[in-house]
Amino acid sequence: MLRLPILLFCTTFSLFISQAQNTSGETPDYLQKLIDSSNVAYESGNYGKSLELNVKIVEQAKVINDTSSLQKGYRFLGYDYLILDDITLARENFEKSQKFAIISNDKKALGQSFMDLANLYGRQNSSLSKALEYHNKSIEIFKELKDTINLGSAYHNTIVNLQEANRFEETLFYLQEVDKIKYQVNPTIRASIQNLWAKYYLENEDYEKADYYLSELLQDSRLSHLKVELADGYLLYSKSLYAQQKYKEAYDNAILYQDLNAENLKKLQTEESQKIAASFQVNEYKENIEKTQLKNQLQAEIVKSQSNWNKFLILIIAGAILLLFVFYRHYGIRKDYVKNLKIKNQEYLIAKNKSEELSKAKTAFFSTVSHELRTPLYGVIGLSTILMDDPKLASHKQDLKSLKFSADYLLALINDVLQINKIDSKKPEDSSENFNLREFLSNIVSSFEYMKLQNNNSIHVHIDERIPRTIYGNATRLSQVLMNLVGNACKFTENGDISITLKATEITEEQAKIKFIISDTGIGIPEENQQSIFNEFAQVSSNQNQLSYQGTGLGLPIVKRLLALSNATLQLESTEGEGSVFYFTLDFELSQDEEVAINTPQINDDALEGKHILIVDDNRINQIVTTKILQKFGVNCSVANNGQEGIDLAKKLELDLILMDIHMPVKDGLEATQEIRLFNEQLPIIALTAVEVKEMRYKIYDAGLTDIIVKPYDISMFKQTILRNLSSKKNELNSLSQPA
Repeated sequence: MLRLPILLFCTTFSLFISQAQNTSGETPDYLQKLIDSSNVAYESGNYGKSLELNVKIVEQAKVINDTSSLQKGYRFLGYDYLILDDITLARENFEKSQKFAIISNDKKALGQSFMDLANLYGRQNSSLSKALEYHNKSIEIFKELKDTINLGSAYHNTIVNLQEANRFEETLFYLQEVDKIKYQVNPTIRASIQNLWAKYYLENEDYEKADYYLSELLQDSRLSHLKVELADGYLLYSKSLYAQQKYKEAYDNAILYQDLNAENLKKLQTEESQKIAASFQVNEYKENIEKTQLKNQLQAEIVKSQSNWNKFLILIIAGAILLLFVFYRHYGIRKDYVKNLKIKNQEYLIAKNKSEELSKAKTAFFSTVSHELRTPLYGVIGLSTILMDDPKLASHKQDLKSLKFSADYLLALINDVLQINKIDSKKPEDSSENFNLREFLSNIVSSFEYMKLQNNNSIHVHIDERIPRTIYGNATRLSQVLMNLVGNACKFTENGDISITLKATEITEEQAKIKFIISDTGIGIPEENQQSIFNEFAQVSSNQNQLSYQGTGLGLPIVKRLLALSNATLQLESTEGEGSVFYFTLDFELSQDEEVAINTPQINDDALEGKHILIVDDNRINQIVTTKILQKFGVNCSVANNGQEGIDLAKKLELDLILMDIHMPVKDGLEATQEIRLFNEQLPIIALTAVEVKEMRYKIYDAGLTDIIVKPYDISMFKQTILRNLSSKKNELNSLSQPA
């Protein structure tokens, strides 16, 4: 929900810019044209052009000492810099605008200047008190002037700042004041006020009144084609319905929000692109100004030097003066060069820091997206799996299979997008290990057993005898590559053969160069499409039978990028209607170990019978799914809704194991685990989480958790992880009980 306040802010900026033209005072026609052009450029998102025009307004207004135009020009410049995130320059220009509002004795302009500074400080959470101080000053002035339009804007922005700070009770007064002055004449502003009322009542759990304002918001947004406000209305309505336990309607509105939000995100990306382009224009314009100033300074120095030269000629010391002049000129050029170099270095460091901040923000965003998407998927996949095993629902088994397939497909898409992001951010998995290549391939083939039977295919594995059994390399990366390539072969082949062939192209005492070949007898790839399939979101279509195959279009781009990390290239040979062959070559070191066992030890499933496991999770659906899965294996389950409840139950109950969510209210999973470890060091605590493990792994283990299960998970893997930890606990207790 971070998007809405930002959009409200931008709407308010546009409103203020338009109103600034009504400030009292005669404005010359040529300046008024510049003001109108600046407003058009700003409204269209051309912030670089807007800044250029506003600089001209200030320069020309200075010539005729037009304080009213100077106030407007500096005000417009403030909003240009604010939209480009240059807080320092924005504040300087707003303060200059206020100075000229005081000089021109224009109370309305002065009230607007207070509102400008309130908007500036409102963007900084730590400066909320300062923002409210300026809001109150602007409200007092607009009340005195009986300016209802600007008074409504001041109330509106005060409400936004207070709600962003979760100070909802303080917003009631301002909401009532906005209603009194009939501020909602503009559809966008009216929708914004309805949104703020709905948030207020949702926070106070008055769902009847919240639903009333949300229904008005949705109706007005549809009529006025306000897509951002409509999307936020769907999301708020979904939350209200969910809180009222109207889950079906809540789900329907959540789907409407997701569809519309995807469309809005595309628009937001376009606006961000305009903003980035504007930043480049602004920097270029600044450089042009600096170059002009430097040129004027240089010309002045040349004139001065020529004058001195003439004087020295008269005094008949031309030779000595010429030498000094050359030295002075050389020194000045060198000094300017060093100065410019320092400026460029500073600009580079600023750009580098901004780039690093953007990279961190992108990583945090994908981590949040991973958690927010995987959490509901865990509920969908888990519940559909449980329902498929219910004999009472045998008639719906096919529907449930379709539901689970759709959820699994969505999970695969999410994982693919996150994998692309990891590679783009240069944070790929890079852990090499010893592994048994033959058992490794056997496990990969077995994972496609269901798809093989579904399409009536045969999978063959051929390994060159010269290839050692145990090699050293990145097994995780190789697994991702082969799973994608074999998965594609299975998907695009029916009633055919798929072959995985490994050839030793070079074997030395220390290294093995192995060529991997994955071939199939499927539909093949037309020659004109053989380059485009390596592009993201590209899909294969068959001209032969006019069939389209569903897919994300990310598998082959991921394979290509992963192989590039290992300095390898993916090659393709294919004939439409006959099949395809993908191949690549990788270098591996020879392992010093004769044999590496990768199969996990078999653990008795009956060991779960009668065990007592505590589930700590704030999501009720996830609680139900985990409980039902464990109860199938005879486990006794207790449930805690947050970390503090988990600590309390861990003290009271005799537990065999805890499944601990990470992100929870009151007290998160890491804090809860640290407190439990103060009075129980042996109890296995497994992180059951939907967060990206790469970013959290060290924090999880440092907090005292013993293992990690990522949601959604395979049930057999889930069971084996729990059994392994129960077995480890038993062995540890046995060793402690033995005499030293």
